[in-house]
Amino acid sequence: MVQVLIIEDDDRIRPLVMRSLGERGYAVASATTGMTGLQQAVEHRPDIVVLDLGLPDVDGTQVLSMLRAVSEVPVIVASARDDDPSLVGCLDAGADDYVVKPYTTAQLEARIRAVLRRTAGGRSPRQQIVVGGLEIDPAARRTTLDGAEVELSPREFDLLRHLAERAGEVVTKKELLVEVWQQAWGGSDKTVDVHLSWLRRKLGESASEPRYLHSVRGVGIRLSAPGT
Repeated sequence: MVQVLIIEDDDRIRPLVMRSLGERGYAVASATTGMTGLQQAVEHRPDIVVLDLGLPDVDGTQVLSMLRAVSEVPVIVASARDDDPSLVGCLDAGADDYVVKPYTTAQLEARIRAVLRRTAGGRSPRQQIVVGGLEIDPAARRTTLDGAEVELSPREFDLLRHLAERAGEVVTKKELLVEVWQQAWGGSDKTVDVHLSWLRRKLGESASEPRYLHSVRGVGIRLSAPGT
């Protein structure tokens, strides 16, 4: 059973997240201050930490820095703003992903699964990601579509893998710039658009006739199997 530590002082959010994740089969513990959360993370060694940035005693970025000094536990940071400069600092300091409040349990769980896959905490890193007829082997960096190999550039592969790890979710271009390109906020959406165009062509589809890569106007991109 995956053990999750929620470091969150909001009495409205924390119980809801704990209950919802518990109902989905996770073992959930919590802390309401940064220092208590840090102590629990070190002593109890959870599989993943969800860390709020706005804590009452110590700033979340400081908690992350202290935690990274003693542990490699995967960390998802939570913030009330997706343009919060501290998010970039957290990603640079070793956070594995982030969620923006208010978030749903489904969104958080998807992030948890994706982070654990990337860190080999949830399944073997050699296990393929399968979405419909699309198969992605992260270890070999190999992609096949309906049994035929698809030749991708390193960036195209990283983009496709990231979207596949969050299959069914809408991923914003801003998130892709940060998580695939490691660019700070303010990067150009055109970069993402160009690579998506190349990727669509190699998957035998187009923006007007999508099979796997679906644009959600004004929001982002969703990868899903045809017919879903």
